[in-house]
Amino acid sequence: MASPETGVLVARARALAVLRVRGAALAVALLPAAAAVVLLVGGATGRLGTEGGWAVARWAVGGLTVLSLVLAALVSVVVTRARPALSPSVPIAEDAAPDLYRLVRDLADRLDVPAPSAIALTPDCDSWLEDRTHRAHGPPRAGRRAPEAPVLVIGSPFLWWMRVAELRALLAPVVAGTGPSAHPDIAAARRFIRGLDAAAGVAARARGPLRTLPLRFVGRVARLLLRAAREHATLMERGVAAAASERAQGVDYGLRIVAQEQVGLAYAGWDRLLTRVALPAWRLGRWPSRLDAGVVSALTELSRRDRLAEGFASRLGERPACDLLEEPGTIDRAASLLAARLFHGGPAEPGPDWSPVGWQQYPQEIVDRKWRLEAARLHRVLDALPPTAVDLAPEAPDASRAPDRPAAPAPPLTYAGARARTPAAHHPAGLPRTLDAAPGLSAAAPPVAPTLARVIDRLARDTDAGDLLAARLGAEVAREEREAAARQAVRDGATKTAGGGTGGTDIAWGDGLADGGLPLFPLQPPRTARELLADHVTAMVCCAAVDTAGAAPGLDWLDGPALLVDGARRADLGRPVLSLVDDGDAEPLRGWLHRVGVRPEKPVRLA
Repeated sequence: MASPETGVLVARARALAVLRVRGAALAVALLPAAAAVVLLVGGATGRLGTEGGWAVARWAVGGLTVLSLVLAALVSVVVTRARPALSPSVPIAEDAAPDLYRLVRDLADRLDVPAPSAIALTPDCDSWLEDRTHRAHGPPRAGRRAPEAPVLVIGSPFLWWMRVAELRALLAPVVAGTGPSAHPDIAAARRFIRGLDAAAGVAARARGPLRTLPLRFVGRVARLLLRAAREHATLMERGVAAAASERAQGVDYGLRIVAQEQVGLAYAGWDRLLTRVALPAWRLGRWPSRLDAGVVSALTELSRRDRLAEGFASRLGERPACDLLEEPGTIDRAASLLAARLFHGGPAEPGPDWSPVGWQQYPQEIVDRKWRLEAARLHRVLDALPPTAVDLAPEAPDASRAPDRPAAPAPPLTYAGARARTPAAHHPAGLPRTLDAAPGLSAAAPPVAPTLARVIDRLARDTDAGDLLAARLGAEVAREEREAAARQAVRDGATKTAGGGTGGTDIAWGDGLADGGLPLFPLQPPRTARELLADHVTAMVCCAAVDTAGAAPGLDWLDGPALLVDGARRADLGRPVLSLVDDGDAEPLRGWLHRVGVRPEKPVRLA
């Protein structure tokens, strides 16, 4: 088995190769200056002529020397002053987590490596070391202090799901990486690579004619040097990782296997929590303030359902790693806000349109509101559709169904789509105007009661209604998203101009991301028009169930918004809705409504 020293030697050899790339670039930049010195000395000593071709050569080489030195200085200044992008994280001060700092320092002592300089949390299932010194990338000079140890970044879901012993075992190979990081050659090579990467980023974000041309040259040089050093840098990092892994072998080896199992489970629960639970709230301008605490509930539910996860819930009796924090609720709130910023693009601080929501309020403030907003959008779009001949024809009364329009005048309605609309007043972009009116029919229909029966009848009786509704809903949702993005851009610009902070949550957004904005990691691909229609019909069914059958909105930790009937979740609604949306077959849904006791002819309350 290889020793940690072997990995360090490999990493050091590759670091020297990276530094040789830097030295070669410096030599190329100084080559014209060396030639100019030779010509000048040769002319001064009489060995080279002072007139004719030698004079021309001196002037040409002198001009090339000045140009090369100016360009080299430009590249050097940009690379030196460019601040590498940092991973957005929540910094943890030592007084906010003294037990966590003590655990990490004890671990570093056992591994015989320097302790990390600080600890930060990231809303992701990963942990790593990050250098945040922003020092120049040149070799160490005499008298310079030893390089500061990197920052330990820990995935926040690990703190809430893992036990203290498991977290220590998981962090052992990560903390062991501070040893190779302190080696001068490896540290210098990493600074050189980070400086080139930061310079390339600065060049890519350059704006204006006076900045674009010189920075474009700097960017090309930086990318050229990065390509030359890429393989050496990759092998250097592999050597560092191998050395850290070997050094950590003797620390809690058995627990490390268990901890790795928990990593996979935590990632699965975290992904489901973000995509199924947090995303609906983010779309409504709310962010769950205790996401990491929700991980425990989600994974406990997963343990209950999945036989492969049996026994994992019994760990909950042991001390959780979040007990190492003095105020876990405050840290969870900051990490939850950062998660919303990273994965959804929400504002950097709370506000009137971006407020936190607790898990106790989630069913009423998120689930019920989501259903009613989608049902209202569905009826707005349905109001704007041209009436068909089937709509105008009289129909025999049916107790199980309600016509699109009541026989008697309906009472005034207060929902957003209850008023009559004309084609000019509602015309989604990208749709032909021929969809707004049918020949020989009235272009504007009178307002009608928002009933589930109206939706079912339209989709079941009109073969083209599904495609038309789906297209209109897609255009409506896209318009609302564009408006929300525009409002967010205005808020971000105002915050940046005013130098606003983070609303009391101490979040490090990353120096290199200040100009270009945070990277956005979308959780789900865009929904198709048919998926949107199915979601909206489901929302309308849920609203009718709540208003007429005594059902209630609920929260499923793994699947998100849920409909509760007699206190139990009904998960059998998807297939009947798809039969109606895809095939125009309303009988499965009508049978489901009859079994639950929903009255589709009754108006529902919309947002």
